[in-house]
Amino acid sequence: MDSRKLSALLSSLISQLFLLLLLLFPNSNSTQTLSPLVSHFLSSQQIAASLTFLSISRKRKRTHLSEEDSDPTHEDKVAKLGPRLGLTQSPDSFKNSFRMSSATFQWLSGLLEPLLDCRDPVGSSLNLSADLRLGIGLSRLVSGSSYNELADRFGVTESVTRFCVKQLCRVLCTNFRFWVAFPGQEELNSISKSFEELTGLPNCCGVIDCTRFKIVKSSKDDKFIEEGIAVQIVVDSSSRILSIVAGIRGDKGDSRVLKSSTLYKDIEDKKLLDSGPVYVNGVPVDQYLIGDGGYPLLPWLMVPFVDAKPGSSEENFNVAHRLVRVPALKTIASLKNWGVLSRPIQEDFKTAVAFIGACSILQNVLLMREDDSGLFDDLGDYSLHDQSSQYYSDASFEENLIEKKATVVRSALATRAKVFNNSSFGRDSNSSVQ
Repeated sequence: MDSRKLSALLSSLISQLFLLLLLLFPNSNSTQTLSPLVSHFLSSQQIAASLTFLSISRKRKRTHLSEEDSDPTHEDKVAKLGPRLGLTQSPDSFKNSFRMSSATFQWLSGLLEPLLDCRDPVGSSLNLSADLRLGIGLSRLVSGSSYNELADRFGVTESVTRFCVKQLCRVLCTNFRFWVAFPGQEELNSISKSFEELTGLPNCCGVIDCTRFKIVKSSKDDKFIEEGIAVQIVVDSSSRILSIVAGIRGDKGDSRVLKSSTLYKDIEDKKLLDSGPVYVNGVPVDQYLIGDGGYPLLPWLMVPFVDAKPGSSEENFNVAHRLVRVPALKTIASLKNWGVLSRPIQEDFKTAVAFIGACSILQNVLLMREDDSGLFDDLGDYSLHDQSSQYYSDASFEENLIEKKATVVRSALATRAKVFNNSSFGRDSNSSVQ
């Protein structure tokens, strides 16, 4: 078998096997244990190196990439890669062009090469290197440039740029979607611990939020039609995306989007957030998410108090609540900083959803690589993406689902937030005195 096809098949089989296990055994502890192992295996330098070895084990004719006689250093690779992609020798060149460092680009190119190489259109070979294919695809996502502009920049036809962009999104969303996956129990414990250290709120397993992206498409009478896509995300304290739901029409409120998602069904069916409770003032507190006022109050979804009195436990809870929500706002701001998502997307609905999915996966890749090239750090920037006042929860949905247990749990958490806030203030005061 062709070595490129063999290496691509191995990567695809591993990812598909993991997805099959998730479908067959959604509650299996072994599946939860397997998740980080598979993720580590497929994201490690070892598989990138092995796949690259398979793909270059035979000589290939390249029009954009000459064969190397010996193993080049990273600096040599970057020096030779830059001119092919229209880059300068500036340290910020890769960051500005591809929203990642040159090291991350090379790592990603090596990892994706077998899959990018083996999926040319039937009957025609593009004869393009993996780095050029990746560069074309990333340029569309990062800059939002038109296909004509990309064709001029990379010296290829418009049809080639369309294919490379579509190919990159398909590979990421099909073979590497496990990079955006709800973690197993051990990792959830670590996530909840990080939130508790920040605010004193125990057993919080993530922040849920919903944002909208606009798409523009032309109608039969050559008029432009604008519509929205609602995107629901769950993130941890580092802004890593744990769950994403895209493809729901943007005119739905946050609570309706939640109810339409598989995440809601899985949590209600105890397939997720099903670990034992912790006790706060004698009240059992199960694992839960934090959400804004657009969501209903549920035993597993804590929303802020309305009209909390100054100095009360409720106000302390709301302060902690806003602090926990910051990673979600940061994630949304970072997503909307991708050029193709920063403006109305001029694609069909399905392609726009693929763009959102690909950018979300790449954002997690940057976090995994500790590459902050495309992540927001300024609160003043990403706080603008707080849409909690724009999409209110549906009243009937909320009234039907609010349970007494949820109110009791939130009150217990509010008491804990006030105690934590007072103790933190005391520590800060003592430190300042010393």
